[in-house]
Amino acid sequence: MAGRDRYEVILAGSGGQGLVLAGIMLGEAAIADGRNVVQTVSYGIASRGGFSQAEVIIDRAEIIFPQVEKPDIVLALTEEAFEMYAGLAATGTRIFYDATLLPNRAGPNWSGYPFTRMAADLGHPAGANIIALGAIAAATGVVGVESLVRVMENRFSPAAANVAALHAGAGLIGGGRG
Repeated sequence: MAGRDRYEVILAGSGGQGLVLAGIMLGEAAIADGRNVVQTVSYGIASRGGFSQAEVIIDRAEIIFPQVEKPDIVLALTEEAFEMYAGLAATGTRIFYDATLLPNRAGPNWSGYPFTRMAADLGHPAGANIIALGAIAAATGVVGVESLVRVMENRFSPAAANVAALHAGAGLIGGGRG
């Protein structure tokens, strides 16, 4: 996936997991990388605990239609989100899921990592979304990890805990891109 001109990304889970913020930061990092971005959100009536989703389209060209039509990457932080998008793995969509909260799955294009456990271990329990962003960036090249670091340094003060979470997520991939 690295080096592609266009990415369509869905970040899905439950309200309160920081998915909207993660989508905004992903978009800001893509802009820093010189890309065009559209980011949309949808969530249920209950903002905390109800279904929540952020869609991000990143492209070198102008983005005409602002909705994800064929996602390249999905982050599923709840069982509901995983079940909603699991079938896309067969069409080539890379699905990242939280192996702390969901049962382990084996299949093509499914990547489970313990985002929530890692966040707790880092003493940053709300940082699972940041760890996931680091893993996704390192695995796919959708944005540069260093672009995400700059976004976090501009957004958070102090940024050290979030930058550490981002690097922990990138470290799950071992520096390579899959």
